[in-house]
Amino acid sequence: MTSANVPPVPEGAEDLERQGTGVLISTLKSDAESAVRRYAAYLLGKAQAPEAIIPLIEALGDQDKSVRGQAMLALVATGKAAVGPLTDAMKDPKWETRYRAAEALGKLADEKAVKPLLRGLHDNRDHVRYMAAKGLAVVGDSDAVDPLIILLKDENPFVRTITTRALATIGGKKVHAAIQAALADETDERVRAAMTDALH
Repeated sequence: MTSANVPPVPEGAEDLERQGTGVLISTLKSDAESAVRRYAAYLLGKAQAPEAIIPLIEALGDQDKSVRGQAMLALVATGKAAVGPLTDAMKDPKWETRYRAAEALGKLADEKAVKPLLRGLHDNRDHVRYMAAKGLAVVGDSDAVDPLIILLKDENPFVRTITTRALATIGGKKVHAAIQAALADETDERVRAAMTDALH
């Protein structure tokens, strides 16, 4: 993990840094202070311990946004071993968990992340569709072209924008024609700008 991903250091951090994985997992699950849970997630990411993957997956649904974000980064730091559990997390009832799982899968950019991200394009929550499209832009898989083209008509302009960028990353004549056709019907200026950029 880079220094940019180091969270604010809470009181008692030195004690936490001396603890083993078991105590860190317990802290992540039960500490009342969100800053402490977040730091525990950070330390678990540094440790890259396989036994921390499932607790970190659970933390993707934490009530605190910063903890969810740190758990996502920790799972990315853990690497390919997290792909399977993250794939399962894409079916979680909590949209926050699915959103962060999609984000982690995109950052991992593993070929096994493609299928769960493709499923994420059909999620009933626009946040998840957005992050799935963003992840597929990183992976750049040609299997994503047709499902992404459908999202050019998504109800959410942010989803349409990121979808346009994802398609532009993959490229090709089919993509160019689809974006051109979508631009003709697009009314949102921000989306139009993204589509125009993608065509040039």
